[in-house]
Amino acid sequence: AIHRPPLTFAESEAVDTIPNPCRGISVCVILFMHAEYGEFEITVEIESGVVSGRFPRRALGLVLEWCVIHKAELLADWALAAEKLPLNPILPLE
Repeated sequence: AIHRPPLTFAESEAVDTIPNPCRGISVCVILFMHAEYGEFEITVEIESGVVSGRFPRRALGLVLEWCVIHKAELLADWALAAEKLPLNPILPLE
């Protein structure tokens, strides 16, 4: 996996590519989720599955499996978060 430094919420709060008519460029926004396990922490890009950080292999596999299963729900919650609305709960991996 490609490792990138985690983004702050301010860097990733929008949910799509936003045209900037003033400068004629687009800003690419990356949606991510954060996971912790003991002293380990990772950030996972929701769209690509790219991981930043360190995690035990088995726990990482479970987090990535959960992300794939619940990708649509994660993206829906990001849209809600961008509107500052309450998030919907997402079930844990069984």
